[in-house]
Amino acid sequence: MLGQGNFAKVYYARNVGTGEEVAIKVIEKEKIFKSGLTSHIKREIAVLRRVRHPHIVQLYEVMATKLRIYFVMEYVRGGELFARVAKGPLPEPEARRYFQQLVSAVSFCHARGVYHRDIKPENLLVDDAGDLKVSDFGLSAVAEQIRHDGLFHTFCGTPAYVAPEVLSRRGYDAAKADLWSCGVVLFVLGAGYLPFQDRNLVGMYRKIHRGDFRCPKWFSPELLRLLHRLLDTKPIRRAAVDEIMENEWFRVGYRRFSFRIEDDRSFTRFDLDDGDPHNLHTLTKCSVIRDNNLPYEELLTGRSMHVHVISLA
Repeated sequence: MLGQGNFAKVYYARNVGTGEEVAIKVIEKEKIFKSGLTSHIKREIAVLRRVRHPHIVQLYEVMATKLRIYFVMEYVRGGELFARVAKGPLPEPEARRYFQQLVSAVSFCHARGVYHRDIKPENLLVDDAGDLKVSDFGLSAVAEQIRHDGLFHTFCGTPAYVAPEVLSRRGYDAAKADLWSCGVVLFVLGAGYLPFQDRNLVGMYRKIHRGDFRCPKWFSPELLRLLHRLLDTKPIRRAAVDEIMENEWFRVGYRRFSFRIEDDRSFTRFDLDDGDPHNLHTLTKCSVIRDNNLPYEELLTGRSMHVHVISLA
């Protein structure tokens, strides 16, 4: 098992036909029904369908049985970026490279009406090649959820990375809030510690509202200027994606790229078999959705679907 939360467990698995390694997020249907999270799961699937990008953990397929939903996702071997920062600050060129990849992914999401709302080093993974992968869209939102005032109103995120306008609970532009979080991540990568710290949560919130932070002496002047644009407490003044990508510090070594994703729709049919709820090796004979257009209701009811073979290692 790779990890677990309140409603899901994540397992390492391997495609026995191709040898491809994957991570499988296993969600108990009973728990999400009892907790009223059905719409939450539907939204997460919809979001992951929209955001297929080289620097975003990819959703390959979704499985549904009578008892569970399985997200079959890209396996990122390198672990969390947080583990690297915990050892100390990164050299500025390395911090810049990760930040460039993060902004590329976030910009892609925003252009498709998706807002992450929980950007932090723990949700940023690193693959074997040393490239960043944004993960965990569990708190994400889509443009269709914006209220009549043009803002989001749901309070969510991780306190140390949340923008001041989110804390104010008067509505916020989710794109600008995401970019604030990106700014906090950039600070953490270069400094090795958070920009807003206090002995208690209320004190930290006060510092966030005031934009009260100090950069370490080893930050370059160009990095300092960019951070002050990102961590501007007024959303209307805060740097937008276009400004960030044209920033002198950001552009060093940065190359825009294009990519194409082809959906492999070849598969083999098997029958659904939930088996022993505690024996996840039954995943070697289960139904895996290759058709991402399958209705949500079928995911939640667990009807027969097209599959290919996966085994848990």
